[in-house]
Amino acid sequence: MSALLAIRNLSVAYGGIQAVREISLEIGEGEMVCLIGANGAGKTTTLKAISGLIAPSGGVIHFSGRAITRHAAHDIARLGLTLVPEGRGIFPRMSVAENLLMGAYSRRDQTGVQHDLEQVYGLLPRLAERHGQVAGLLSGGEQQMLALARAIMARPRLLLLDEPSMGLAPLMVQAVFDIIRQIAASGVSVFLVEQNANLALKTCARGYVLENGAITLSGSAAALSTNPAVRIAYLG
Repeated sequence: MSALLAIRNLSVAYGGIQAVREISLEIGEGEMVCLIGANGAGKTTTLKAISGLIAPSGGVIHFSGRAITRHAAHDIARLGLTLVPEGRGIFPRMSVAENLLMGAYSRRDQTGVQHDLEQVYGLLPRLAERHGQVAGLLSGGEQQMLALARAIMARPRLLLLDEPSMGLAPLMVQAVFDIIRQIAASGVSVFLVEQNANLALKTCARGYVLENGAITLSGSAAALSTNPAVRIAYLG
């Protein structure tokens, strides 16, 4: 399997605080991979560094064979790497439809954009019903669906997801993760950061464990699920 994303010895520092310390990982074409760890382990920082929102202090990031380590976030997004941030990051005063079209802001294929919009509405009929509604009035689960749908509109090759289950009721978590699986089934690679380690390992094929900014374990989801250290620390 070829590596769509390859990270080597990535480090990120905030002043004198080393948030991420020389981590290396890979994500293949069409693969679902998770990154699990406690609060403050450096998971969100890792995603921000990959997507160009913060500059690494060391290491290299390659996407589709191309070095993107210090590229601007908007340039990285145009390459097909899309982040759904923690907290969703929707535009609350814009309508559902306007939020979705913002996901396609860099595209010039208007026919394709319209086609994808119809596909999104077919996948998520709740958004179709609320297409003219102000996004800030949606429920938390509907806002998470909107954030995912907006990402789909960018036609990503790799989707970075930061805590998609956060703050959602169990039934809505199930609905959101059903959508994530459908996105992955369409051929999009997924890198999932999720504090709910049990859910993450059930969803993904492989995983990495991040502790205090360093990767301490990696392997298949099945192997990590039965690892005694993982079970004690994250699976209860």
